[in-house]
Amino acid sequence: MRDECIFDELKEECGVFAVIGHPSAAQLTYYGLHALQHRGQESAGIVTTDGTRFRHHRGMGLVTEVFQGDVLSKLTGNTAIGHVRYSTTGESGINNAQPLVFNYVAGELALCTNGNLVNAQRLRRALEREGSIFQTTTDTEVIPHLIARSRHTNLVDAAKEALNQVMGGFALLILTNEQLIAASDPHGLRPLSLGRLGDAIVFASETCALDVIGAEYVREVEPGEMLIIDADGMRVDRFAPPARRAVCSFEYIYFARPDSDISGINVHAARKRLGQQLAKEAPVEADVVTGVPDSSISAAIGYAEATGIPYELGLIKNRYVGRTFIQPSQELREQGVKMKLSAVRKVVEGKRVVMVDDSLVRGTTSRQIVNLLREAGATEVHVRISSPPVRFPCYYGIDTSDRKQLIAASHSVEEIRQLIGADSLVFLSKEGMLEAIGRPTGEPDRGHCLACFDGNYPTLVEESLVLEGER
Repeated sequence: MRDECIFDELKEECGVFAVIGHPSAAQLTYYGLHALQHRGQESAGIVTTDGTRFRHHRGMGLVTEVFQGDVLSKLTGNTAIGHVRYSTTGESGINNAQPLVFNYVAGELALCTNGNLVNAQRLRRALEREGSIFQTTTDTEVIPHLIARSRHTNLVDAAKEALNQVMGGFALLILTNEQLIAASDPHGLRPLSLGRLGDAIVFASETCALDVIGAEYVREVEPGEMLIIDADGMRVDRFAPPARRAVCSFEYIYFARPDSDISGINVHAARKRLGQQLAKEAPVEADVVTGVPDSSISAAIGYAEATGIPYELGLIKNRYVGRTFIQPSQELREQGVKMKLSAVRKVVEGKRVVMVDDSLVRGTTSRQIVNLLREAGATEVHVRISSPPVRFPCYYGIDTSDRKQLIAASHSVEEIRQLIGADSLVFLSKEGMLEAIGRPTGEPDRGHCLACFDGNYPTLVEESLVLEGER
């Protein structure tokens, strides 16, 4: 977990969005990225083409900060790809902001990804030995280098060759002046949806971004699938056969917006069921249920409905705390929690409180929130987590690569309870989580990636990454 985080939160790498065949492609991409802002707040970028040349703009900060003034009006063309980023690999800087733009033998090329490549370091070293000069420190850049070095003169064939050399979880967009290519990794770890807006074709990390521009959801991009759109229309191809489906469980638990659907399952409804299942597994006598805003609210409502304990807004999030409150020291981080969250005294005073949260990673924020509730007069604080304990690092685009900072990796549930100061602590079981989310049966893991819970990674993981995470 990155040291500068105020909260004990999981952070996801990014969100991607694309439009082809619409005269207002840049404006629609802006709205799409705004809907995906929760997936990354460090940088944003858009690349457009009118079929003859690229126009692009990238910057550090939120979408509304990056695209001020007349920036969008200069991004002309009927095709665009866009990206919002939170860095899990590579530095947080403008050089690593996406979409990345290159000139190579066949012309201009731009690309952006959501996810992480687990063999990027090895590929990068090999490419550098062969003469490649990298402009960024992000793992994404290995893909255009592999494309450029391919013997195939056709972009689609070169991209297939490149994607068969990388491993990890990714939703990928590639843009040239003639084509837009969308692809999903063979396990489908990262979501990517296909939509239509009239005659225009749209891609987005989440369906909420399709909704905001009025696009109709068509389907998910399937694992190992490659969709190619050009002057001849859209055709479906593959760069790899589908492997064991392994969609990231935390898309349902935490990352995705509640109004998004993943594999036809509404995220808000799934989170409510997680709370209801948690109530079955871990009931407790209490007076009020509250959730840690915002991603835990749905689960808290589900817990309250299942137990009959009233749900109340016992914790309020201050939405006007800027990123300037992200501070380097532990003392200032703890003060930052109080700036960002406050307990409603009249709701929790003299009450036995059930605090529902979606995950518990380092434990520092949970301890601080328990203290907030006690300071506001709560007589008991019972913590319920609507996911299993996170015990293993994620290498597919979540910033939990350091296992030493995962409190459940080295402490029992009782030890964690004591550390956070709760009267009781219960995590949702892995089996209960899978049942509550409700993906189709047929596989024990129901098509989920469960690596952060059980260490069963769907792909091979480079030894260097494992050693780095264990240091």
